[in-house]
Amino acid sequence: MDELHVRLARCFSAVFPSLSPARILKAQSSNVEGWDSVASVTLFATIEEEFGIEIDIQDLKALLSFEKLIVYLQQTLKQNGF
Repeated sequence: MDELHVRLARCFSAVFPSLSPARILKAQSSNVEGWDSVASVTLFATIEEEFGIEIDIQDLKALLSFEKLIVYLQQTLKQNGF
């Protein structure tokens, strides 16, 4: 795993501590017990803090999986010169 994956996995672990590393990589709101709106807000806040970014509120509904968040972070960090 590259650094981006490791850092995002750490965010997921903070919000969903019962998930194994393998399950984190496949995590999405539909297959993680307890991933509700409160968990989403907590996860997004954790990601914003970890990566020093602000996730556009209009993007939140589209970012409900580890995979989609990786793509979003890659694009966002590249645009911001990271």
